[in-house]
Amino acid sequence: MAKQISNEQTLTKKVWTLATTLAGQGIGFTDYITQLTYLLFLKMDDENVKLFGDDSAIPEGCRWSDLIDLDGLDLIEQYEKTLKELSEQSNLIGTIYTKAQNKIDKPVYLKKVITMINEEQWLVMDGDVKGAIYESILEKNGQDKKSGAGQYFTPRSLISTMVDVTRPQIGETVCDPACGTGGFLLAAYDYMKVQSSDKEKSEFLREQALHGYDNTALVVTLASMNLYLHGIGTSRSPILCQDSLEKSPSVLVDVILANPPFGTRPSGSVEINRDDFYVETKNNQLNFLQHMMVMLKNGGRAAVVLPDNVLFEGGAGEVIRKKLLTEFNLHTILRLPTGIFYAQGVKANVLFFSKGTATKDIWFYDYRTGIKHTLATNPMQRHHLDDFVECYKADNLSSRKETYNAETNPNGRWRKYSCDEILKRDKTSLDITWIKQSDDDNDYTLAELMSMIQEKSDNISKAVAELQKLMANIEE
Repeated sequence: MAKQISNEQTLTKKVWTLATTLAGQGIGFTDYITQLTYLLFLKMDDENVKLFGDDSAIPEGCRWSDLIDLDGLDLIEQYEKTLKELSEQSNLIGTIYTKAQNKIDKPVYLKKVITMINEEQWLVMDGDVKGAIYESILEKNGQDKKSGAGQYFTPRSLISTMVDVTRPQIGETVCDPACGTGGFLLAAYDYMKVQSSDKEKSEFLREQALHGYDNTALVVTLASMNLYLHGIGTSRSPILCQDSLEKSPSVLVDVILANPPFGTRPSGSVEINRDDFYVETKNNQLNFLQHMMVMLKNGGRAAVVLPDNVLFEGGAGEVIRKKLLTEFNLHTILRLPTGIFYAQGVKANVLFFSKGTATKDIWFYDYRTGIKHTLATNPMQRHHLDDFVECYKADNLSSRKETYNAETNPNGRWRKYSCDEILKRDKTSLDITWIKQSDDDNDYTLAELMSMIQEKSDNISKAVAELQKLMANIEE
C-alpha cells in the first residue's frame, strides 16, 4: 500500500511539473489536462491491444502508434487529424473527444506530453491509483484561480458527507444533472461498490446506474475520463453533453446528488419553456431545483447544494418552496459556512429531501454561525461534519434529537421546526438563524478582509458590465 501511494504521489508530481512548464509557454492548466486526457485514452487503448490482445477501439490511422514516432509539424498535423476523426465517433470515444481541439500548437511541447505518458503503463495500474492521480490533477486545476475550473469543483469533504447520509444502495440509479468533473458520481460509486460482490449488480453499477449531464464539452471530456479511469462506463460513458434544463428528463432516478451552477443562466442558452415545471423563472438555481424535483422517482431522495437566495426569494422561489414542503419531504437543511468553495464569499446550504410524502418537520444544522474556513489555511475536512452526520441519523430519521435547547443550550446547532411554522413565515422563508454571533466571529485576518473586498469589487464590476450591456441594447 505504501509503495502504491508513493507511486501515485510521484506520478502526480511528474504530471503537474510538466503542467507548470507548459504554463510558462502560455498553455493553461485546463488546456493541458484536456490534451492529457485525449492522449492518455489513446495510450491505454494501445496497451489494451499489446498486453491483452484485444481489438483496438480506435479507428485505424488515429491510434497511439500513429503518433508516437512523429515530430515537428507532422506530429501536430497527425494529432489534429486524430482529434477531428475521434470527435465524430459515437459512444464512449465520441464522448471523451467531444468537440476536441488541439491546444498545444508547439510540436516540442506536445512531444513532451506524449513522451511522459509513454513512459508509464497505465492500463495495468490499479483503477483506484489511476483515478486518484487524475482526481488530484483536477483538484489542483480547480485551485488555480486563473483556470476558472473551481466552478466545477465541490469540496470532497462535502461530497463525502452528502453521500454518507444519503446512502445510495447498489441497484439504485444516481444522477447529477450538473456533474462537473464527476465528483458526486464517483463518491456514490465508491460508496455502493463495496455493498455486494454479485457480478450482475456490479456490472449494473459500472455501466447503468450512474447518470451525469453537463453543457460544457470540456467538462464532459474530463468527467468521462475521470469515471473511465475508475473503471466506470468502459463501453458507454455515463456522462452526456447536454443542458439539463432544456427538456424533461428522459429517465427518473432513485438518488440525486448535485451542486448546480450558481448565478444567472449563461447568455445564449436556450430559453426554458417546460410544461413540467411548477413556475417560470430566470433564476438558474430555482430551475435546477425544479428539474431535480421532477426527475426523482416516487420515494427517491436528493441532496443538493443551493445558495441562500433559494431559501428566501419571493415570487417563483416561494411557489417552489411550498411545493417542496407539501409534495416532498424536505427533512433537513445543512447551512454551510463561507470559505469552502473556490468562489469567495458564497453562502450556500445543502437541502435533503425525498419525493412522495409531505414535510412534517424540517431539521436545520447551522454549520455557519461562528465557523471560519479558508481554502489555504483551514479548509473544511470530513471530520468537521462528523457531528452533523451523527445528528442526521441516516439509519433512522425518527430517532433524531435536538441539541438546541432554549434554556440549557441556546447555541445548539441542531434544531427542528415544524412545517406549519415555516408555512406561516413571510414568503415561506427557510432562511433561519438562531445562534447568537459573538464579536470574535468577525475577527478576520487582513488577507481575508482583502479577499472579501476583492470579491465585492469583482461583483460590482460584473454588475456594471451587465448594466452597460442592457443600456447599449436599449439605445439600439
